Order: sequence, then C-alpha cells, then structure tokens
Amino acid sequence: MGAQIIDGKSIAADIRRDLKGRVDGLREQGIIPGLTVILVGDDPASQTYVRSKQRTSGEVGINSNVIELPKDTSQSELITLINDLNQDDKVHGILVQLPLPGHLDTDAVIRAINPAKDVDGFHPTNVGNLWAGLDGGFAPCTPSGIMELLHRSEIEPSGLNAVVMGRSNIVGKPMAGLLLKANATVTICHSRTQGLEDHLRQADILVVAIGRARFVKADWIKPGAVVIDVGMNRVDGKLCGDVDEGARDVAGYITPVPGGVGPMTIAQLLVNTVIAAERTLLL
Repeated sequence: MGAQIIDGKSIAADIRRDLKGRVDGLREQGIIPGLTVILVGDDPASQTYVRSKQRTSGEVGINSNVIELPKDTSQSELITLINDLNQDDKVHGILVQLPLPGHLDTDAVIRAINPAKDVDGFHPTNVGNLWAGLDGGFAPCTPSGIMELLHRSEIEPSGLNAVVMGRSNIVGKPMAGLLLKANATVTICHSRTQGLEDHLRQADILVVAIGRARFVKADWIKPGAVVIDVGMNRVDGKLCGDVDEGARDVAGYITPVPGGVGPMTIAQLLVNTVIAAERTLLL
C-alpha cells in the first residue's frame, strides 16, 4: 500500500494563507511585520535560500529586507549592524544567514541578536526557554516546522517513541526538545551511537537529519512509523534525503525530498516574524 506522503509544500501554502490574514490585521493597527536578513559573503546556496525567504515574505505582506555584506566584513562591523537593528522598531525579526565566513565568531554574532527578534531561535535565551519548557521564546524553524507537519497531519506525539538522528543545534537538539515538550519518549542517535539499527526500529516517529544520502534503510524502520526526512543531498544531479526511497513501502507516513520539510522551514520563519510583530502590541 505504501506510506501516506506528508505534503510540506501544501501545508506551507496553507500556513502562508493563514499568516496573510494575521498580517493584514497588524497592518490595520499600524504595524508592518519587518524581517531583516543579513547575508555575509557570496555563498551560492545561502543566496538562493535568502531569495526564497524574501519572496515568500512578500507573499504574506511581511516587509523583508536583505543586507548583503562583503565576505571580509569584520566582527565589530557585523555586531554594530545587529545592535542597530535591535534598536529599530520597524524590524521585528533578525536573521543572520549561516554559515558565516570562517573569521567570524558565529556564537558571538548569535548572542548579539535581541532574543525577542531572534526568529531563527538560536540565541541561548531561546534555547534555554525551549529546554525549560517555557513559552514566549522562539524555537528553530526546521524543528518547529516539523511539529506543525505532525500537528496538521493529526499525528499526536504524546506517549510515542521518537528517535532523532542527528544532534546539531539547528535541528537535532531542538527537535528532541520539542518532541519531549509534546510528551514523546525521546532518543537522540548520532555518529557514536551503538546498536543504531535497533534504536531506529523502536521509533514510532523517526526524524533523520544527518546529511548522508539514503543512509537509513527500509528494514531499519518500524512498520507504520512516521518518518521525517530532513536531509537535502544531491546525488547524480538529483535531490534526495537521508532515508532510502524503499522506506515508503514500510512507513505509515513519510515526508518527500524535496517538498517535505524544506518549505516548512521558511513558513515557520514567517510565523516567528509575525509572532514577534504581534508581541509588540503587548508592550
């Protein structure tokens, strides 16, 4: 029969439609949600991603501004710019596109962003709020988008065994935190995990974010499991995920690559920006 495909592209379009109504409401109150993206250097993948963010922002009525800086921009110049944006009332969300050139201190740059404008959810304050189970912060966009995929697919994590492959600060760790907050029983697997296949076969929900093309095989997956493939790899000119295509014959639900998690990441960035703008009404 095969797995039910979780269509992230369609769900992201629904989210954008919902957001447009919220943005229209903010505009009626004199608030235009503003997102500023800082791009340092000329990395082609980053440029493509930033253009996509700017286009989708415009679709929902968010005022999106991209500041492009040369790759030899100094740490002090970048921090000064962020401080200026922190003070700008028209800017509700600040995003520094990663990765940064090697001479820049990524952690220091992230810490310089006002946590209330940190729509990427990487600031230590927002990370702490997530793991403490506190509301009011921002969680990183990819894990947040995955939780929305589950919610809109009527998949309830509470009480289920969830396995997250990968322990990055961008996906793996916050994904585990969000699943834990949703009352799943969570295991994080990584490159040092022993008995990896046995862990995976216990997963009712499996999130794979390791950047290795088709690494997870179909017979490692529990029949009927929910498989979320975060991978984005190019093999022979075609995009593929971290999960082998044969998994579709075993899983109950699965995200495609492309068209699964990717569109949700950008949609969640827009959600976080609108939330940041809405919160200014409470100040």
